[in-house]
Amino acid sequence: MDSVESRTQGTTGSRTGSRTGSRTLGRSGITVGALGFGCWAIGGEWQDRDGNPLGWGTVNDEESVAALHRALDLGITFFDTADVYGTGHSERVLGRALRGRRRDEVVIATKWGNTFDESTRTLTGSDSTPAYARRALTASLRRLGTEYVDLYQLHLSDAPFESAAELRDACEEFVREGLIRAYAWSTDDPERAALFAEGEHCAAVQHACNVLEDAPEMLALCAERGLASVNRSPLAMGLLTGKHAAGGRSASGDIRTVPPAWLRWFDEGGVPAPEWAARVEAVRSVLTSDGRTLAQGALAWLWARAPHTVPIPGFRSVAQAAENAGALAYGPLRAEQLAEIRTALTSVG
Repeated sequence: MDSVESRTQGTTGSRTGSRTGSRTLGRSGITVGALGFGCWAIGGEWQDRDGNPLGWGTVNDEESVAALHRALDLGITFFDTADVYGTGHSERVLGRALRGRRRDEVVIATKWGNTFDESTRTLTGSDSTPAYARRALTASLRRLGTEYVDLYQLHLSDAPFESAAELRDACEEFVREGLIRAYAWSTDDPERAALFAEGEHCAAVQHACNVLEDAPEMLALCAERGLASVNRSPLAMGLLTGKHAAGGRSASGDIRTVPPAWLRWFDEGGVPAPEWAARVEAVRSVLTSDGRTLAQGALAWLWARAPHTVPIPGFRSVAQAAENAGALAYGPLRAEQLAEIRTALTSVG
């Protein structure tokens, strides 16, 4: 990728005709569109030490690159990955797709904190030391083929407060050295997010949020501290795409087939959990109104929920990239639609 002459601004806007505007990542001055893309799924298969899948099944790298190029054509400029996704493979694929593009035309976010063995594609543990943060950053820059990362995120959601304070200070040093532009914590704990927010160049919090599971405390914190709310699992790991009908199963090598404790939307085998499938059905008609697909409606809910949200749905194909980007043309849901959804979800418990 070309070196950048100025790092004071990113790019924004959608060639599809966005009705959602742009977002600024906290106090960083980095501007992104209202929609980013998450690159976990394109990392391919990887596993924990017990052999349980942590990826989304097999992938075709050519299709992944084509999907990333399609996203760029549709005005998506913000891409979120992590060094552990596919144990380095997601970063390599993203770097390949962005090769030859002007560096200042894209905003790259990645994460660190997990340790892994690339040769066996296995998660091996975690490391919350500043020394490891520097080694991990150096490795990510190499895999991505870039001289700096726009948003560097701690990937250990429950890291101790003492360690987190040291890592926040290390990130400030990385900013001074020009290795990153801003940083964030990927956590669902508002107290931990607030600790990182004390840093001058903390720009965002990445946290789970979707129409099925709201995150009011975290959204309030982001508003109070002037942080962007980067929303992972905006489609509930695919449940809000409508492609996992009740009784359907995920393919082998997919994390949803052996769901960890935090993945409550699916039962063993990748079958949608009945109580969550019922919630999807309760809100389907509202989310698909005005011509939206179910996934586009779920993204529209997040934009309506708060002005600083940036959902990052995953993708593995050109078609998925186009569908997700197509949500921008519709814009956020209306206030009365949000109220309908609240009532519908209350009725199913």
